[in-house]
Amino acid sequence: MSELNRTVPRVGMVGGGQLARMTHQAGIALGADFSVLAASPTDSAALVCGDVRLGDDRGLEDLLAFGKSCDALTFDHEHVPEPVLRRLEEEGVVLRPGRDALRFAQDKLRMRVRAGELGAPCPRWRPVSETAHVEAFAGEAGWPVVLKAARGGYDGKGVWVVGTAAEARTVVERAAAEEVPLLVEEKVDFSRELAVQVARSPYGQVAAYPVVETVQRDGICHEVVAPAPGLDPDAAVRAQELAIELAHALGVVGMLAVELFATADGVVVNELAMRPHNSGHWTIEGARTSQFENHLRAVLDLPLGSPEAAAPVTVMANLLGGEDPDVYSRYVHVMAKDPGLKVHFYGKQVRPGRKIGHVTVLGDDPEELLARARDAAAYLKGDPQ
Repeated sequence: MSELNRTVPRVGMVGGGQLARMTHQAGIALGADFSVLAASPTDSAALVCGDVRLGDDRGLEDLLAFGKSCDALTFDHEHVPEPVLRRLEEEGVVLRPGRDALRFAQDKLRMRVRAGELGAPCPRWRPVSETAHVEAFAGEAGWPVVLKAARGGYDGKGVWVVGTAAEARTVVERAAAEEVPLLVEEKVDFSRELAVQVARSPYGQVAAYPVVETVQRDGICHEVVAPAPGLDPDAAVRAQELAIELAHALGVVGMLAVELFATADGVVVNELAMRPHNSGHWTIEGARTSQFENHLRAVLDLPLGSPEAAAPVTVMANLLGGEDPDVYSRYVHVMAKDPGLKVHFYGKQVRPGRKIGHVTVLGDDPEELLARARDAAAYLKGDPQ
């Protein structure tokens, strides 16, 4: 279809990872044209999407050309530099979410300042540039403390738990050499980690998904249970309200994921992501409308779909690569053993510890579902339990 004869909007997604891959799948049924700007033809989304543009997904020239071919741009990641985002908006490219919202997901210092202004519960924190700053903060909050790179961290990268001034000095000096700004936070005493996702459209409609429990190991999400088992209904509503308030106040368009610590005094905001998120992969089978479909609906300013759960409980487990790359040969055994379990592969080459897919299972009993999901994930990794 030529540019002049297009009758449906074209959404462009910046970045060719698995989030773009799954968003592309959701876009097929919506009937929207969907394009991906990928860095490599072997990127996850580039392997399956019908309209792939290859280029620098963080550079102005390629992003500007890509953006001008689309009705709206959205993002698989938060790593496009702010000056590039500003130029894109100045050139008339529609960004969803826009630069003013994205800066809070890109920069933890900005996020903490704004969250505090909004009255959102956050850990005690402080910007730091010297080891003495960390020591002074630890004198108030106690060791250990958490050092975070203000920009560029993900999946545990850019986060360091340090218990002494010597450990802090190593991180501070490395960050200074790499010109990475740092903040220090108290190490929150939490009972478990939660996450809540909301979709928000430019019109201002929101859809809030059930609050989920996430299981993190080494900074990587391993499992998600939806809804969070045993969570007080009033507490769940308060967490959803918090996410909705943040989405409105920050001007989010699309999905907002709010990662939370559950403490004795309530929830504390840990991180924000303004895109589809690992904590919401369960929604593909487990919700009436997946996070990926609602993200696109929001980007297109369509009425949002129902976030209602499709089963009493849904469990998602990430598939991490092991030493044996031949994952697909084990797939047949997982399918035969548990026909009710759904497996999603991302088309990635297998490397130890790399996210290569996820499994999802629906039912009534969280423990039984967790056992099934863990068994499948371990077997596919080549490490049967």
